[in-house]
Amino acid sequence: MIIQRVVLNSRPGKNGVPVAENFRLEQSTIADTIQVGQVRVRTLYLSVDPYMRCRMNEDTGSDYLLPWQLSEVADGGGIGVVEESKHDNLAKGDFVTSFNWPWQTVAILDGSLLQKLVPQLVNGRLSYFLGAAGITGLTALLGIREKGHVAAGANQTMVVSGAAGACGSLAGQIGRLEGCSRVVGIAGTDEKCSILVQEMGFDAAINYKKGNVAEQLRELCPGGVDVYFDNVGGDISDTVISQMNQNSHIILCGQISQYNKDVPYPPPLPPDIEKIQKERNITRERFLVLNYMDKQEASVLQLCQWIQEGKLKVRETVIEGLANIGAAFQSMMNGGNIGKQIVSVSK
Repeated sequence: MIIQRVVLNSRPGKNGVPVAENFRLEQSTIADTIQVGQVRVRTLYLSVDPYMRCRMNEDTGSDYLLPWQLSEVADGGGIGVVEESKHDNLAKGDFVTSFNWPWQTVAILDGSLLQKLVPQLVNGRLSYFLGAAGITGLTALLGIREKGHVAAGANQTMVVSGAAGACGSLAGQIGRLEGCSRVVGIAGTDEKCSILVQEMGFDAAINYKKGNVAEQLRELCPGGVDVYFDNVGGDISDTVISQMNQNSHIILCGQISQYNKDVPYPPPLPPDIEKIQKERNITRERFLVLNYMDKQEASVLQLCQWIQEGKLKVRETVIEGLANIGAAFQSMMNGGNIGKQIVSVSK
């Protein structure tokens, strides 16, 4: 059977900026028959995410991420529909997902590595299982619960950087649902800021490309910052940390501003900011959602319930066509998305 797939065409270099041309669309073939335990799936949706930037390097700098190999098919979060099955628990027409879904139109996969999806849990919006009801939502919810120390009635102020991205846009809303009394987002355009306030229920949002972030933060968080959901690192995070309270908490989710630089993860803080962190006893522990998979099932059900009740608003930026996945990745790394960046491969 002839299929299309996307392979890693070139590496951007450890300090390079990724471009669409780092990926290549090509024709390939897969077997016409499947073996016992396997399924043939047609790809519906693929996810592109900031962590994938590390997989473009020969060394990902991480013990849990494998690098993509040149001229080999890339992979990541994906959803598809079963077209043929020789696996006992999967039938034709079932919707399934995997963290390691190959970037190709049709694939033959080991059925035991796939998770069956229930579309009704997300009101039929299957792609939500790659975002709000998937690993992105889990990262936001478990990050806040495990590292944020949010307590209802404690009058806490939360700040979220990268607030209009896939994880940030959920984190601010979840912070409010979990008990924060004030939530302030930081994003890169006026449009993103207005969506955060008008749609997502943030109290305020700062466009970091306009004006003085430190001054605006002081105005919007007069009582200081108790919880900081950090998606970006770099200068923005240094500014937020300098306004954090005694015994406050940083949820270290991502450091997208640092991903095109050859630095360790999490990147060290500048000496003056590190001094503040230590003096104020601010926790800044690495958070890896994969360490909390025992809480996955209950957490996904909670996220789905909030989605169904309209308490968790979900935004997606969808690009059509497998051929455009490289462009989608480049755009996402440059902040072109609002909410989760999704590639729709087939209907």
